[in-house]
Amino acid sequence: MAPPLLSLRDVDLHWGSDPVLDKLEMHIGHNDRLCLIGRNGAGKSTLLKLIAGLIDCDGGKRWLQPGATAAYLPQEPDASGFATLRDYILAGLTNQSGDEDYKADVLIADLGVEAEADPLTASGGELRRAALARTLIAEPDLLLLDEPTNHLDINIIDWLEGYLKNWRGAMVLISHDRTFLGNLANACLWLDRGKIRRFDGRFDKFDEWQEKTFAEEADALKKLDKVIKEETRWSVEGISARRTRNQGRLRRLHALRDERRNIVKAKGDVTISLGGGGKSGARVIEAKGISKTFDGRSLFTDFSTRIARGDRIGIIGPNGAGKSTLIKMLMGEIAPDDGSIQLGTNLQPIIIDQKRANLKDDMSVMDVLTGGEGDWIFVGDESRHVMTYLKEFLFDPSQARTPVSSLSGGERNRLLIAANFAKKSNLMVLDEPTNDLDMETLDLLQETLADYKGTILLVSHDRDFLDRVVTSTIVLEGDGTIMEYPGGYSDYRNQRAASAKGDNAFDMGRKQKNKVVPLPAPRKANKKLSFKDQHALDTLPAEVEALSLQISELEAQLSDPDLYSKDPGAFGRISDELTKKRDLLDTKELRWLELEEKREQLQ
Repeated sequence: MAPPLLSLRDVDLHWGSDPVLDKLEMHIGHNDRLCLIGRNGAGKSTLLKLIAGLIDCDGGKRWLQPGATAAYLPQEPDASGFATLRDYILAGLTNQSGDEDYKADVLIADLGVEAEADPLTASGGELRRAALARTLIAEPDLLLLDEPTNHLDINIIDWLEGYLKNWRGAMVLISHDRTFLGNLANACLWLDRGKIRRFDGRFDKFDEWQEKTFAEEADALKKLDKVIKEETRWSVEGISARRTRNQGRLRRLHALRDERRNIVKAKGDVTISLGGGGKSGARVIEAKGISKTFDGRSLFTDFSTRIARGDRIGIIGPNGAGKSTLIKMLMGEIAPDDGSIQLGTNLQPIIIDQKRANLKDDMSVMDVLTGGEGDWIFVGDESRHVMTYLKEFLFDPSQARTPVSSLSGGERNRLLIAANFAKKSNLMVLDEPTNDLDMETLDLLQETLADYKGTILLVSHDRDFLDRVVTSTIVLEGDGTIMEYPGGYSDYRNQRAASAKGDNAFDMGRKQKNKVVPLPAPRKANKKLSFKDQHALDTLPAEVEALSLQISELEAQLSDPDLYSKDPGAFGRISDELTKKRDLLDTKELRWLELEEKREQLQ
């Protein structure tokens, strides 16, 4: 049997008094393609640094086969001290003679790195691509990648997958991207409570194996508890009569109790709460013929879409294609160059930004949730103690007063989600929400969004997450082309591939720019709306606008904090009237949408 490429034997590592790695044993073979799995805070990044030789263990031994090389991609690359990104990439070469500089140029072209860019002003995506090139350039025997897909667009992720499939060495991957791991890993390392357990199977079978492992552990724990109970009963009933003869059995009882105390139970599941919100109008956003040019480059032209209440819209495309610009336009923050955008009524939006702009390093975890006011937080209309709410998101209460600067990337993202999900909303904009989250939290986030009663706009490069969440996908190709496809990412790829092959089932004009691409029913040519329907379609917009103004006036009256105490009767009448107006608006908006769709089918 061939010796391993790398081994860790009896490794201990502590943070203060808490063990991160406890008598850990693991081996990496020459052909291993391993995914390293574990919850945020389990120590995955720390273990990867130890494997790379960047930190030392407190006890035990790390052994790397003589002559073998390892390269490490950190989760947060640091290119300070280099004049250009090209200089940063070249520093990854073990041979600095210049004979292999061509490798840098190849990777720079493949990854789309701006070689002469200043690392201090590079975007997160550009710095990540440069760090990847620096890691890959030396072609090490062991490749260690910590969240390599973060800040990468889908096109680059596809390229990276193809590159790594042809990789001749071993690799260990940390990633929340299920599709990425499923396409690359041939075995799984599960870091759980300081120990490593290896599953020699593909990633898509890991969840099933993990559940079986948890069940076996729970069963063993029950048996241990039963033995302790029996031994305790014996000690109470018979120890005085057999004190001298049976000290060994008493020592066994104490040992069993110590074993039970020392079993570190698996952490509980994340429980994500949503604040909820009032029901929005049936029409949330309608864009007609919108166009946008930026720095002399056309991002998209003549794009139209209609987003109704409850829709879940994915937005994908390469970095710089205009995803953030499109979101801002749809939210009414910036105006289109051409066309129009109309927002619906009673919208309560929240925006979760990937830049985490609302998190200040000097704020405490508690202050982020409460705004610095007391120990309570409102989740919708329900008052909750902040410590209880933190536990739901797997934060230890001891972290409540720690500064944001001390949190890991995953913990920061979880805190941002916790703060925003407590707010009332019926329109949620999520910009790369999956970055740095562990898989259990991702799964629960997906389930929570599935139960969300409002409308979702989701910008993401996580293909599996898109497939699980969205009902349609807007794709910006990066060349000015923008199209909307029904379904998630896989549906988009399948439809695009079928269209490219000329498949009659899908080749319905999808090659044209800026067209929504559902599979429509056959249209009836040369027909028009009936006089009654056309009249309704002509008059409904004004009726909807008038009702919206009336609703705003009624809401303004109810916002008077003294109204109920001064005139309870008026408060009740206004509340009833507001409910009726909202219901009527809902009915008219639905009718308007139905007539618009009918008109389009008849054209």
